[in-house]
Amino acid sequence: MMAKNNAGYLGVSEPISLSGPTEKDLIQTAEVEKFLADAGLYESQDQAVSREEVLGKLDQTVKAWIKKATRVSGYGEQFVQEANAKIFTFGSYRLGVHGPGADIDTLCVGPRHATRNDYFFRCLHDMLAEMPEVSELHPVPDAHVPVLGFKLCGVSIDLLYANLAHVVIPDDLDLSQDSILHNVDEQAVRSLNGCRVTDQILRLVPNIPSFRTTLRFMRYWGKRRGVYSNVIGFLGGINWAILVARICQLYPNASPSMLISRFFRVFSQWKWPNPVILCHIEEGPLGLPVWDPRRNFRDRGHQMPIITPAYPCMNSSYNVSSSTKYVMIQEFTRGFEICQAIDENRATWDDLFEPYPFFELYRNYLEIGITARNEDDLRNWKGWVESRLRQLVLKFERYTHEMLLAHPHPRDFSDGSRPLHSFYFMGLWRKQTAQPQEAEQFDIRGIVNEFKISVLAYVHRREGMDIEVSHVKRKDIPLFVFPGGVRPPRSSRTAGRNSRAVSRNDVTPDRHVGNPLETESWSDPQSAQDGSGGYQSTSLLPSNLSSRETQNILNGHLNLHTETVEHEHPGRFLGSPPAPGDNAVVDVVTQPNSMPSTSSNGGPTNGLGICFNSSQKESEGIRVNNLVSSPPAPVDELVSYQAKPDNKHGPPHGSSLEGCSERILGQTCNLSSHGNNHLKRKAEDELEPLELACPPVRATPASTVQRKPLRLRLSTLPQPKQAE
Repeated sequence: MMAKNNAGYLGVSEPISLSGPTEKDLIQTAEVEKFLADAGLYESQDQAVSREEVLGKLDQTVKAWIKKATRVSGYGEQFVQEANAKIFTFGSYRLGVHGPGADIDTLCVGPRHATRNDYFFRCLHDMLAEMPEVSELHPVPDAHVPVLGFKLCGVSIDLLYANLAHVVIPDDLDLSQDSILHNVDEQAVRSLNGCRVTDQILRLVPNIPSFRTTLRFMRYWGKRRGVYSNVIGFLGGINWAILVARICQLYPNASPSMLISRFFRVFSQWKWPNPVILCHIEEGPLGLPVWDPRRNFRDRGHQMPIITPAYPCMNSSYNVSSSTKYVMIQEFTRGFEICQAIDENRATWDDLFEPYPFFELYRNYLEIGITARNEDDLRNWKGWVESRLRQLVLKFERYTHEMLLAHPHPRDFSDGSRPLHSFYFMGLWRKQTAQPQEAEQFDIRGIVNEFKISVLAYVHRREGMDIEVSHVKRKDIPLFVFPGGVRPPRSSRTAGRNSRAVSRNDVTPDRHVGNPLETESWSDPQSAQDGSGGYQSTSLLPSNLSSRETQNILNGHLNLHTETVEHEHPGRFLGSPPAPGDNAVVDVVTQPNSMPSTSSNGGPTNGLGICFNSSQKESEGIRVNNLVSSPPAPVDELVSYQAKPDNKHGPPHGSSLEGCSERILGQTCNLSSHGNNHLKRKAEDELEPLELACPPVRATPASTVQRKPLRLRLSTLPQPKQAE
C-alpha cells in the first residue's frame, strides 16, 4: 500500500509534472531496457530459482540454530519447540534490482535470549562452519553494523542479526512497526533499519516497475563512472535508491527514460547540503535520535544529506566529503548534457556509460600500497584500509582549508607480479578561489604519516600487514591499473577528453551567473591554457631530501597525536571563514573536465538557489537565520518543500529541508541551536590550521624503491576578467 499524504501525492511536495511518456519516450525506454539486458544485468530464471532455494536452506539453518540456542540456554523442551527465528531480505535483492552474482543482504531476527555475541557469532558461526555447502565464512562482529559473511551453495550472503524483546518470534512479524525497536541496542536498530528502509522506499514510489528499471540503470552508471562506493565517500546502494525514488515522486507518470534524464537534470542543479527526503521526518515515540541539523551539531557538517525514510531517519550519505561531492556533481552535469544529446539524436546510451578516465585526468596521484602474508590477512587488511581512506581525504580538506582536494578511486588494483599486494589511488588537485593566487606548496607528509599511524593501529593487525604511501605523477602510473596492462595511446586520451568536456558557467562576484563560457577542452601533451595537459599547472618542487631520507619520512613511524576525524567537517557551516561581501558564490573548483560551480557561502542553501544570510540576530535566545533570495536554478517548475509545523520546537522548519517555495521567501526560518556561540567557538578551535610539515622522524632502513617526497606545488591560472 502506497503511503500517500492528505494531498493525494507521494513525498513531501507536489509533483513537478504529471505528464506521461510520449511515443518517443516509450521508444527510448525500450532502448534502455535492451541496453540493460545486453549488459547482462538481469539474472536468468534458473539463477532466480537457485537464489530462492539458498534462502530456503538458510531459513532452515537458522531455525535449527535457534532451537539449539534455546536448549543450551536451559529452557524446557516445550519452549524449545516453540522457539523461532526468521529471515528477511533487504538491499538490491529486496528492491528487485540485483544482477547475476550479486550477494543477498539478509537479516536474521531472533528472540531476546539469543544474544548476538554468545549465540549468533559463536553458535551459528560454528554450525555454518561445519556445513559443506558453506565457504568463505567471515564474521565481522565489531563493525558499525555487525555482519556474518559467507557463501552458501556458491551464493554470497551478508547476514545481519537483531534479537528483539520478544520471547518468541511470530511467523507474521511485521518489521515496519516502530514498536519492534523497543528495548533493543543501537546495533540491532541499525540492523533492522536495512529492512525497514527498503520496504518504506517501495511504499513511497508511485510506479515500482519504472522505479526498478531506473534504479538498475543508475546503479550500473554509477559503477561505470566510479561514483558507486559508500565506504570510499561516494554513494552506495541505498543512496541511489532514495535519489531515484525522489525523482519518481516528482515525475509519477514518467517512463524510465524520462526519469533518467530528470534525475541528471535535478541533481546536477541541486543546492547541497539541502537534504533529499522521501517523507516528513518524524520524531517518533521512542526518543531515538533522528537527523536534525537544527539541534545536532554534527549533522550540519554533512555534505550531501540523503535521509532514510524509516524511523529513526538518518543521513545515509554521511561519508560524502567535499572532494567526492564535487566529483559527483561533475558527473551529474555530464550525464544531463549527454541525455540532452540523446534526445536530439546526437548521442547514444553507450556514450553515457563510457568508463571514467581516472588515470588520465590528474597530474598528481597518491599510491597507497598494502601487503599481508596470506589471503585471509590481506582480505581483512584491505577492508580496514579501505574504510580509512575517507579519513585521509578529510584530512587533506581540513588541514589545507579545502584548498587541496583528493579524488579516491573506488576500487583496489592488484599487480600480478607481486602477490599479496593491493593498491589504491587518489587523484590530487588544487581548489581555485574567486581571486587568482600564486602557486602554493603543500607539504602533506604530516597528513600522510598521521593517516598511516591511524591505519597501523588496527586492533586485529598481524605480522606482515603493512602500508606504504607514495606520490606518483601521471606519466609514472603503473601499467597494471590499465585494461590489459597497456597504457592508452596519447592521441586517444586527447580525443576522449575533448569529447568529455563539460561546459560551465562563469560565476561573477555579484551573486549572478555570467554568460556561459565556451566549452573548454584540454589536450595532452601541451595545453594551450597551462602547458601541463590539465586545468591546473602542477609541478613537483625540487627536493632537498635524498631518496633515503624521503623513504624514511614516508614509511617511518612518527610519534604523532592521532586525531579521530569521524565527523570532523563542521566548517561547512560553522567555524569557516566568512564569505566576502555579498557574494553568494565565492569558490570555483578548477578540476579537469570542468567543475560545476557550487555555493560555499558558509551557510546552508536550499535546493533551488535560496541561501541563508550569514548575518544573524538574537531573538529570545535562539539564533534566527534570514532567508535571502538568489536566482533559482532552472529545474522545471520544481516546487519547494515546507515541513509540517512542529509545535514542540517552534515554527515550521521546512526551509532547512528540500527547498523553500517562493511564497515563503522573506520569512524567517528558526534554527533551534541553543548555545550557538559556544558551538561556533568550538568549531573554530577544531578547524584551526595545523603545521603541515612533519616533525623529525625516526630513521628506518631505506627501501630499494625510489620514492618521491610528498611535497607538491599546485597552482591555477587566473580567471578571465569579466566585461564591465
